[in-house]
Amino acid sequence: MLKDRQELPYGVPGLRVALGEDGIAVLTLDRPEKRNALTRAMWQALPGLLRELAEEPGLRVLLVRGAGGNFSAGADIAELREVYADPATADDYHAVNVRAEEALAAFPHPTLAVLRGACVGGGCQLAVACDLRFAAPDARLGITPAKLGIVYPAVPTVRLTRLVGPARATYLLCSGELVPAATALVFGLVEEVAEDVEARALEFARILASRSAQTQGAVKAVIAAELGGGDPRAAVAGWERASRTAPDVAEGLAAFIERRQPKF
Repeated sequence: MLKDRQELPYGVPGLRVALGEDGIAVLTLDRPEKRNALTRAMWQALPGLLRELAEEPGLRVLLVRGAGGNFSAGADIAELREVYADPATADDYHAVNVRAEEALAAFPHPTLAVLRGACVGGGCQLAVACDLRFAAPDARLGITPAKLGIVYPAVPTVRLTRLVGPARATYLLCSGELVPAATALVFGLVEEVAEDVEARALEFARILASRSAQTQGAVKAVIAAELGGGDPRAAVAGWERASRTAPDVAEGLAAFIERRQPKF
């Protein structure tokens, strides 16, 4: 997945990002010795990193993966003991955590989480913030605050509920149990399960990269408005106006008539 991709200079410890000529970027959670547990510094760095990445010329799709055999085991528990020793520190930690999640959810291009092994707690929170999730058969997904006595913030609770429905969100959040990839597929927590999940995710990312960014941007805007309580019609209006002069429609129709692949 990282082959022939150039690492970009604004990674930070625990987060690496690389971009290929195919327009597909790969964000790697990179603490394999800790099962890619997320530190406060990683949460804090994510919004800025994603802002810089969004401005990269030619970027079309973002894949989010974990180094080694896991996506992420969640928050760094050793760090959490210090965080929860002070209520003010805990509040600040949750605010940083939610800002990172919201930055990923608002990324302007399609995002796809590539899940192997542990996808737990904050790791699952990031996966849910992506547009799509593809899992390996060995993936185990869950959100575990109920095992720690932590109150899960409202923003990720609502996002999970909208994805899987209230009963299944209750199942996951109130039990803290991990579910296998096959169950996650039934729950609607992942879209596909594949033996070679990285190859399948890259294959699908290339399909996304070949489609109209104009269409995809409009889709993301409408869905975000609907889920956020906004006005979907207002969200799509600017995209509709832009489409009247943008080249995508002309190219798409010409390609269909000429029986060839469009070049968006």
